[in-house]
Amino acid sequence: MTEKLYYTDSHIKEFDAVVRECIQADDGYRVVLDRTAFFPEGGGQYADTGFLVVQDKKEAEAGMKDDTEAGADNGESIRVLDAHEKSGIIYHYTDRPLAAGTPVRGWIDWERRFESMQQHTGEHIISGLVHGRFGYNNVGFHLGADYCTMDFDGPITKEELTEIELEANRTVYRNLDIEVLYPSKEALKNMEYRSKIEIEGQVRIVNIPGVDTCACCAPHVKKTGEIGNIKLVNMVNYKGGERIYMLCGFRALTDYKEKEESAKAISALLCAKESEIAEAVGRLKEEQVSLKGKITELKRRILKYRAEEIDVSKAVTAIFDKELEGNEPRELMNQLLERGAKVCAVFAGTDADGYRYVIGSHSEDVRPFSKRLNETFHGRGGGKPEMVQGSLTGTEDAVRKACVEGNEI
Repeated sequence: MTEKLYYTDSHIKEFDAVVRECIQADDGYRVVLDRTAFFPEGGGQYADTGFLVVQDKKEAEAGMKDDTEAGADNGESIRVLDAHEKSGIIYHYTDRPLAAGTPVRGWIDWERRFESMQQHTGEHIISGLVHGRFGYNNVGFHLGADYCTMDFDGPITKEELTEIELEANRTVYRNLDIEVLYPSKEALKNMEYRSKIEIEGQVRIVNIPGVDTCACCAPHVKKTGEIGNIKLVNMVNYKGGERIYMLCGFRALTDYKEKEESAKAISALLCAKESEIAEAVGRLKEEQVSLKGKITELKRRILKYRAEEIDVSKAVTAIFDKELEGNEPRELMNQLLERGAKVCAVFAGTDADGYRYVIGSHSEDVRPFSKRLNETFHGRGGGKPEMVQGSLTGTEDAVRKACVEGNEI
């Protein structure tokens, strides 16, 4: 069994230990120490990373079988990339080997650990408040690199979530002591706590007085004030309940900084106060909608003027225009048919990107014509006798020539 120093002190940053064994793995080495402050992945919290440094070169060399198994030299760091626990033994995944009996000093990545404890303890507060107010269970918890998510098995409104967030931060500011309890089996039977799943051996209880009591194997901050602040940044419906996105402490501060910089940049671009940028963007959007309407009307008029200048006396009136968008090819086709075009084919696009087409007639079945074009230019599409739509690839000259040759529709 590995002695777990993070249970004795969740804020321990460095420690001394002795290597018990080192096993070669597919992607490095698995090192077992007699004691460790590296928390293994568990309880929804990711594993610690950091370094191990050999403390005594002579003892390290004495434990080596041969030079090929030699690990780090005295004082050289070996990276701990991950940690997992199995049957009470914690395996440290390293990039280089260490001989059994080697004394080492370990350093955990403290900023990463402290940030994870801020998120995890914040999750306990939110889950405890939600459970106390609504009776909902936290049925899913994920502590990722960017966000912490919690899944609750019941609906929560935005207004209710705002109230929960406010109460959670009140808990933070009260700077409550976070208690870790190891109750006996008899005491546990009469204890009200969350996460009542079957746990073998001693159950570890994390208690935030008056807020949450929960079985948990992960290290937490010692006082709620260390969380800094709790910000619930998003919520989505999830499996009949709610998925809540949360940021705590330094993560919340980083998020605020990024959003503040964006708000300042938008404020400068719109020449509006930061507190008024939402209204300014709303006005800008209204102006955009109005301008788009005017542009659409102007383009419709231009199409009409253009249609009046096009020769429609040929058997197939073929038009190529890379500027046509949306429904404009169809509108131009209809205007040319109204002017007397026997068959009208409008192609929107370029030789490089291919063409989107619409072909129509008031008197002919245009489907055979479309079929021949598709076969020749690897196209696809179809429609009714009076109109077909599709796309093809080819040059304007080649497609135009095919339209002339296909005048017998």
